[in-house]
Amino acid sequence: MRYRAALNSRRSRPAIMPEHAMTTLAPIESQKLEPTTALSVETVEDVRHWNEHLFSFSITRPPSFRFRSGEFVMIGLPGPTGKPLLRAYSIASPAYDEKLDFLSIKVEDGPLTSRLQKIVAGDQIYLGKKPTGTLVADALLPGKRLFMLSTGTGLAPFLSVARDPDIYDLFDAIVVVHSVRRVSDLAFQDELEARLADDPLVGDEAAAKFHYVPTVTREPFRNSRRIDALIEDGSLFAGLPGEARFSPDTDRIMMCGSMAMIKDFADRFDAMGFIEGSNSQPGQYVIERAFVG
Repeated sequence: MRYRAALNSRRSRPAIMPEHAMTTLAPIESQKLEPTTALSVETVEDVRHWNEHLFSFSITRPPSFRFRSGEFVMIGLPGPTGKPLLRAYSIASPAYDEKLDFLSIKVEDGPLTSRLQKIVAGDQIYLGKKPTGTLVADALLPGKRLFMLSTGTGLAPFLSVARDPDIYDLFDAIVVVHSVRRVSDLAFQDELEARLADDPLVGDEAAAKFHYVPTVTREPFRNSRRIDALIEDGSLFAGLPGEARFSPDTDRIMMCGSMAMIKDFADRFDAMGFIEGSNSQPGQYVIERAFVG
């Protein structure tokens, strides 16, 4: 497929795991990182602060680093004893990009994000060598429409999937739904509303197949309904081929975000006859078990 070809021709952006209390760490600039068997040391290339609670950043990508769109990887900084303090982050960049993008919340007293939010270009960061995950096309059966339902930083893996050229060969419609509390939480809104027009590999196909559905629940916005309301009144399906409802025969679903949202919709889809998929046994919907198990 074109995606595989892109990986061969080029060098080769979370659901968030909970943090626990830990002692204050030393400043980033005072520590020079050393690679380990499981970790490489990469350089921060740029950082973007969306608001006081949300930021994204890019780091260098090792030439040997390969991943499937939708996977996550461990990233981190040194802990108080010098041992790496790591956390799982979904990769937000497409698999053919020469850098790796991530999207993160800011937790003022979090052991990692309290420092990670202060990184600047030129800082060093640990990167795991083994990406993995189930929010991937391989874990889904063939279908007609792909819906990616996200809240908050759960958008991250879908930024990667939506820019995977192969996904446009597999589905007739690609739908990213992003529900947040405030307008400023709509990270990458401009790029998504433009239907990824600037993307070198999917721009043309995204113009025809990609659909972005943002919704803001606690501030005035053109769409203030929650995802369940969009489903129930059929407005989620406006402009899409097929019926104005979910069907296990045609629809495939990925979910990433709050545990409450994932549990609620997983229960709904189970009741509708959808089967959860995995890497070993593809199904009709997938969640990232590493984040909610």
